[in-house]
Amino acid sequence: MANAPDIVSEFKTLIATGEIPRLGPQRRADALSVAEIDQKLIPWFKTAKISTQTQPLLRSAAFLWHDHLDESHTLSQDIETRDGSWLHGIMHRREPDYGNAKYWFRRVGEHGAFPRLAERVTELLKKDRPLGERLIDHGNWQSFAFIDDCERAEQGKDATLNATLRQIQAVEFDTLVEHILSH
Repeated sequence: MANAPDIVSEFKTLIATGEIPRLGPQRRADALSVAEIDQKLIPWFKTAKISTQTQPLLRSAAFLWHDHLDESHTLSQDIETRDGSWLHGIMHRREPDYGNAKYWFRRVGEHGAFPRLAERVTELLKKDRPLGERLIDHGNWQSFAFIDDCERAEQGKDATLNATLRQIQAVEFDTLVEHILSH
């Protein structure tokens, strides 16, 4: 496999959209179809020498990024790793099935990428101390608090909170993809 930062950049460029995903299940206008995603990923897997164990994780992630929750779910539910459970949890959070999302994040446990995610979210939320304190406790990412805030933002129709949480969700996605591609 090529250099990890290069491979991460290639993957993110391959699946890029003009707008980051919503917190809920809504499909964005620039989301690619499943077939279009596969047309991009399958040849890239070969040229980038992505292992057969990693390919389902990346397909699930790409489907999730492009709002294909059912297709992402089909893949992630069969990946019995912390990474698979994390993708599965994000999918249920967006569905929205917040209780089921928490179940899957319990299965994630203490993920090796959570410290990096906590650092990035702390940096992002420098000016929103209350939210930062809810989501990061003594340097630890609080996935259940994030689920609760996503639910609150979706139900309360708080546009500012929703936009901030979408940015955090994109950081979460990037952090997970970087972790997947570096291992």
